[in-house]
Amino acid sequence: MRHLFLFLAALLLTTSTFAQKAAPSCCAKPAPDALVAFASLAADPSFMSGHDSPLPLSYQEAGKLISYPTPDSSTAGAYQAGPGTPGGKYLFVIHEWWGMNDYIKREADRLAAQLPGVTVLALDLYDGKLATDAQEASRLVQAVDNNRAKNIIRGAIARAGAKAQIATLGWCFGGGWSLQAAMLAGKQAVGCVMYYGMPEKDVAKLRTLNTDVLGLFATQDEGISPAVVKQFQADMKKAGKTLTVHNFNAVHAFANPSNPKYDAKAATQANTIALNYLLKKFKLKA
Repeated sequence: MRHLFLFLAALLLTTSTFAQKAAPSCCAKPAPDALVAFASLAADPSFMSGHDSPLPLSYQEAGKLISYPTPDSSTAGAYQAGPGTPGGKYLFVIHEWWGMNDYIKREADRLAAQLPGVTVLALDLYDGKLATDAQEASRLVQAVDNNRAKNIIRGAIARAGAKAQIATLGWCFGGGWSLQAAMLAGKQAVGCVMYYGMPEKDVAKLRTLNTDVLGLFATQDEGISPAVVKQFQADMKKAGKTLTVHNFNAVHAFANPSNPKYDAKAATQANTIALNYLLKKFKLKA
């Protein structure tokens, strides 16, 4: 009986040890979701305190507001600057955490003027909502339905047409979504510009990219920090994709003219780099 007891005890210990060793392989945590990560960052008081309310702007629009169907049996709004030719060259512009305000419309008009023949669509992932202070912006970011946002982007891709060449560009909240939009565009994607946006952390998703990525980041950014950027570079290398990074000695949102901490010198340099990149991707002359 004593031998039987010892045998059973040894068997139980072996089984328990095996289960403990096997658990990590079957229960390994997936890569953190980039969209969830940014929503969490948006709730951080230190991140919120780094965003002063946008300065007032009176702007006469050169483009127009449009509406288009989305795959979730709804519609979405956008600001269109440029020809709007189906099957042509399209640049999807995605707003900061403030929403698609007049500053974004002005940037869309600027880019359309600098990229002849390219239709610039400023997408509205907030479905018309706008924030004028950091508290409201934080709430809007956290309230975003990511599936709805992806359907807004898919609807824009469908509007552009199956033969359209699509590049994406965004700032802050929109910088992260610029990368997501490039992945959603699949083989139609020809370029992606991220201004201090949250990178995708899932290498498997990054492998689906059909384009290289231009990242414009700030060394004084405590949210999308240099460490976050370094990890992004490593992840893109693992994915076998090309990432070009330019770091600026500036704070987060340095290129947003509505920001009281706007850095004109760094913003001009970043915008020039982004423009030259897009001209090359769309095969346009400067």
